[in-house]
Amino acid sequence: MSYSQEIRGQEDRDLSAVFARAAEPVNLLKAQRQENTLYGFLRPLDHAEDLPAIECLAATIRYGRNDVVVLGTGGSSLGAHALVALKKNRFSHNNQYPRIHFPDNLGPDSMDALLSELDLAHTHFLIISKSGGTAETLAQMMACLAAVKEMLERVQNGRQLSEYFTVIVEPGDNILRRFANRWRLPIFDHAKDIGGRYSALSVVGLLPSAIAGLDIRETRRGARDVLMNCLETENIEDIPAAIGAATIYHCAEEGMNINVLMPYECRLDMLARWHQQLWSESVGKAGKGTTPVRALGPVDQHSQLQLYLDGPNDKFFTFITTNMNGKGPVIDDKLASDPELGYMSGRTIGDLVAAEARATMEALSRHNKPVRQIKLERLNEYSMGALIMHFMLETIIGAHLFDVNAFDQPAVEEGKVLTRQYMEWGRRMH
Repeated sequence: MSYSQEIRGQEDRDLSAVFARAAEPVNLLKAQRQENTLYGFLRPLDHAEDLPAIECLAATIRYGRNDVVVLGTGGSSLGAHALVALKKNRFSHNNQYPRIHFPDNLGPDSMDALLSELDLAHTHFLIISKSGGTAETLAQMMACLAAVKEMLERVQNGRQLSEYFTVIVEPGDNILRRFANRWRLPIFDHAKDIGGRYSALSVVGLLPSAIAGLDIRETRRGARDVLMNCLETENIEDIPAAIGAATIYHCAEEGMNINVLMPYECRLDMLARWHQQLWSESVGKAGKGTTPVRALGPVDQHSQLQLYLDGPNDKFFTFITTNMNGKGPVIDDKLASDPELGYMSGRTIGDLVAAEARATMEALSRHNKPVRQIKLERLNEYSMGALIMHFMLETIIGAHLFDVNAFDQPAVEEGKVLTRQYMEWGRRMH
């Protein structure tokens, strides 16, 4: 395993009854594996047949590109964004790998800025929507296509509109597929049996990751190892995802219905955003579930820690840490000559972050707050795949404990219907 897990503040709790229930979805997964009927998002982990096509498409897309823009929202964007956060040269592009942009929160000013600041002649747009009917993504796509079309008419470079766009959408008749066919845009199928928030390890997450130059085979391998550990471990109390789900459920039963995820690593900020959607949409139903809150260390020590330490005792805390000691810039002895800076002298930025993470967890434990630490020896494609699979399994087990369906989101559809109605009313009034 590429990570370890330690939970403090729950040592004297008897979770045997909760673990007995947590074993039920795990046993179902084991039976599905024997019958070759695993959930769609888990099946590709048994092979790598789809990876060569993804790698080939990634090489084609990034050739001659300074920028790649991923147009998607929610599950069509957050998992990919979490993976791409591992990209080297994050603040510039180089001759081999382009910058990757995720304008996943729709806004008029941000779209204007994106289209005006990009060199459209050297930009590719990756459009992702499982259903093919996501309003925000469709609006972004049409705005970007109009901008590229105008650019081509102006520069007359002999290239085709289809060279600037790739579409990922499920098979069948849907708006996005019809639009792509009309404009002859290349289409890559989104598996029908993989929901958006569970799609990070499919082409949805792996294609942007491969474009960024990351090793998607290692991502899959990390995820597969966690899945196999779950399926091959006999004792439910030895499965990290089951331990996490059981503890979260037990804490909720005791009134701690807020679940804080706080990585102490900037590159894991987007993973926390992805997890927030995964848990919210999978577990928050029928008046049940817990509320996921994301935080980032050390910055949120200065914005949230007062509440966490001295506010209501209604939170379960998960910290993700990496081995940072000795890493990053060294603080020059001469610059830290002031006696009050002595504790920094000769130490690294990583040393400071590691000390702050340890101090925060210890302070919470002293205040009798339940704390979980997930420790990574190193953060790379393998460990990121492992984390993603851990949280997917934890979510499935957690949904079972709360007695809800982990794979639907019935309440979300109401908002989508109302949005279309309001847009139609506004069009008529104009």
